[in-house]
Amino acid sequence: MSVEVPVRQPRPPSLAEHVVESLREMILSGEFDEGAQLRQDALAATLQVSRIPLREALRQLEAEGLVTFFAHRGAVVAGLSLGEICELFDVRVILERDLLQRAIPNMEPSDFACAHEVLEAFDSAFVAGNVRVWGQMNWRFHAALYQPANRPLTMGVVQNLSTRVDRYLRLHLQLSGAVERARTDHRRLLELCRRRKTEQACRLLCRHISDAGRELVQFVSARRATQSATASAPRRRVAD
Repeated sequence: MSVEVPVRQPRPPSLAEHVVESLREMILSGEFDEGAQLRQDALAATLQVSRIPLREALRQLEAEGLVTFFAHRGAVVAGLSLGEICELFDVRVILERDLLQRAIPNMEPSDFACAHEVLEAFDSAFVAGNVRVWGQMNWRFHAALYQPANRPLTMGVVQNLSTRVDRYLRLHLQLSGAVERARTDHRRLLELCRRRKTEQACRLLCRHISDAGRELVQFVSARRATQSATASAPRRRVAD
């Protein structure tokens, strides 16, 4: 006689988790610019929560590098200097190459299937113009390849680095057309992993990350220069 094992349903997110996810998405989507003050009363009203879970969420986002607290301004959206963006991508190259090198020998058909499924979802989001999920899909694909390395601490660090540049990367992919190159690289990378071509896969991964970092720095630098010029330009007087 067989015994049916009940399927455990996923736990719904708590109020604190919901607030964190909502605030994170508001920042990553560009709803708040870097340096913008996050007024807790207004946010609490928008999210329909009290200030206690809101403060907890802001502290968690501070740990993720998305929020900074100042003595007389409170919480503001953290920004990254060009040097910090370069450093983040340099660190990613080192850590992610190590993860992939360790993962490939342990990869099984289910890992390849998971990565392929993410690429299909990414393509659907691209066709639909759903920019909001591009960063999430990008991380899910890389995570599917790295998971067989069995290095959870390193994975946590890499995910945090990915989150910190997500808002810039979304804008860059949306406005520059770089998403096409990312999709091509991802499919080539998955194929090399299937064929156990470890060295070739690692070289492609390093180039993929380095190119993305260099292009992102150029994009952010040009965008900030344009914004600065626009802000400092004298306003034309309207004739009476």
